Amino acid sequence: MLQSKLFYRSKKEVPNDIEAISHKFLYRGDFIDQLGSGLYSFLPLGWRVHQKIAQVIREEMLAVDGQEVFLPMMHPKAVWQQTGRWDKMSPPLFKLKDSHGKEFALGSTHEEIMAKVAKDRISSYKDLPFSLFQIQTKFRNEIRFTGGLLRTREFAMKDLYSFHSDEKEFQSYYLKVAKSYLKIFKRCGLAVKIVEASGEGFTNSFTHEFQALTPIGEDTVIYCPKCDFAQNKEIAKNKEGDKCPKCKAILKQSRGIEVGNIFPLGTKYSEPFGLSFIDKDGKKKLVIMASYGIGVGRLLATIVEANHDEAGIIWPDEVAPFSIHLVPIDLKNKKIKTESERIYNHLQKSGVEVLYDDRVDIGPGQKLIESDLIGIPLRIVISEKTLDKDSVEVKERSKKQANLVKIKDLKI
Repeated sequence: MLQSKLFYRSKKEVPNDIEAISHKFLYRGDFIDQLGSGLYSFLPLGWRVHQKIAQVIREEMLAVDGQEVFLPMMHPKAVWQQTGRWDKMSPPLFKLKDSHGKEFALGSTHEEIMAKVAKDRISSYKDLPFSLFQIQTKFRNEIRFTGGLLRTREFAMKDLYSFHSDEKEFQSYYLKVAKSYLKIFKRCGLAVKIVEASGEGFTNSFTHEFQALTPIGEDTVIYCPKCDFAQNKEIAKNKEGDKCPKCKAILKQSRGIEVGNIFPLGTKYSEPFGLSFIDKDGKKKLVIMASYGIGVGRLLATIVEANHDEAGIIWPDEVAPFSIHLVPIDLKNKKIKTESERIYNHLQKSGVEVLYDDRVDIGPGQKLIESDLIGIPLRIVISEKTLDKDSVEVKERSKKQANLVKIKDLKI
């Protein structure tokens, strides 16, 4: 990609009401554009990252036998009334009427719709287990919107739903998805804790959140630094400084961003939809369900919160908008231009995603400042000074030190 053709415009300053680090850098790097309160457009740089994250999630969901679907965003009132959530959902549903006066909700989640879809396709225990997932737009009628992409009205979410014949089968799959979530977050450059939390209106039992510990987080987590004990403060019976109930180490407290959650639903949604099956003994039983969510935009912002320095973003390799940033210092110099274009063409033919800063009228200082801001993992700088030594300057965004590498030894 030629940087002169890239649709973006970096910014030096940010509005006073932007507080979160991720919001500042995504705004300055022109990854996103705000349309209204809690409403954001993803521009080319941002959408490339968004799609990379979605693909990581998709791969891991397929690896646990999830089958991808795509369900409607607009839901008839009657479907939500069957579970009593038309008037009880928190935050409240966005509601609208069509030209015939019929009421609909903009989907904030899809338990009801998934249960309805599954009902017509399950009759026997032989039809179970299975899981369905989608990566699709959700709508939340939040009271407040904070942190840019960390809390919005409209966002893409991966929601997986699993269907089981018995509790043992469900528990096994629930643990399997929890492990796959840890893989997703690791691939995205995040360290997270699995935290016990409340049901949030989705279920009466405890659920599990995946929390990235960071000062900007809205949640408070009580956790053990020595073992896997961790609880959301909303349900915690212990506090910071107490002994861990598992290993007796001293508990700590931290703010956290919830980047994923998994809900054991039991038969809460099966019962109102009559989602049942005939077991091996010929008895009719309700299907056991669970749901598993990851907000893609929130995960993107959290990655920035965890991967940045004072100059800008440091994207992990798997989700970066480009793999290499090729930055010639003076393209008016024929030798620099020729070598830059040769390397660029070689990278493209090799299938490497490269952003080539082909801008002629931008000074070297500005080019390097923008490069740090955008945060592409590897930068190659070509200048008269480096070419005099038949070399280029190679720098990993996550490191301070740059290295001079012979062009013949350039392994790209």
